[in-house]
Formats: sequence, C-alpha cells, structure tokens
Amino acid sequence: MAYRPLSADFIRRRRRRALELLLACLAVLVPWTIFLAVSLPDQYRAHHWRLTWAGFDGLLLIAMSLTVYLGWRRRQAVIPAAIATATLLICDAWFDLTLDLGTPDIWWSVASAVLVELPLAAFFLTRAFILISMTIRQAYTQLGIEEPPPSVLKLPLFGISREPDRD
Repeated sequence: MAYRPLSADFIRRRRRRALELLLACLAVLVPWTIFLAVSLPDQYRAHHWRLTWAGFDGLLLIAMSLTVYLGWRRRQAVIPAAIATATLLICDAWFDLTLDLGTPDIWWSVASAVLVELPLAAFFLTRAFILISMTIRQAYTQLGIEEPPPSVLKLPLFGISREPDRD
C-alpha cells in the first residue's frame, strides 16, 4: 500500500472535532468539580485501600519501567512515557499529602514529595522537553532550515510551520 499524506482539510477537521470534544469535557468538568467540592464528605472509610495504593504504585512502576526501556532503546515514544510517569509522580505526591493532612504521617509525605516524587517528576518533564527540542532541531537541520527552531512551548503542532503564530 502506497503512503498517502493526510490532507490539510482532513487534519483541520479532526483537530476541530478533538478540540470541541475537549471543550465539552471542560464544560462538564467545571460544575462537576464544584459539585464534588461542596458535596463530598470530609472523611470517608475506603474499601480496598491496599489494592488501590498497590495498584497505583504498580501503574507507576510500569510507567517508569516503560520510560527507562524506551529511553534505553532510544525511541521517540520515551517522550509521552516520561510525561505520563511525571504525571503519576505528581498525583502520588498530591494524594499522599492530602490524605495525610492532620495526621502524624504528613511529615513523611512532605519529605517524600519534596525529596523524591516532585524532583523526579521535574526530571522526567525536563527530559521530555529537552528530547522534543533535540528532535525538532534535528528536523530543522535535516530540512536545511537555517533559522533556529522556536521553543517547545511555541512549537507548532506538527513541528515546522510557515503559518503565523496564533497565541
């Protein structure tokens, strides 16, 4: 089967649909978050506590292992894996801190968040951004583009674009 590039119209339609879906999700999430904030009890006895935390840490272990494996193999997929791992580490710190508020264990959670989870998350995010920058710099070089590429946060969705920036 021959390779056929996607048309600009097709890409625009798909992008628009995806953004509309995400906006709808935001429209539902805002009132849902407010509802939860005012309606949930301050305390709750959790069932399957051990399973919940062991499962979460297992997921974190899988994400981190995948990130290490993909990095070792020098695969581009290491970038989303690193971002997912960082996200799980931030969630871990958040849940540890908020669930230990008002208990003697809060200091262990603070120490764990400040000394391990958040610095490791920052490491994974920083590395992901560096890899994106390196990838786009390599693409610019291979395409013979003399100008330096924009920062990752200003980078167009598909890497290289001659369209004006829409901030």
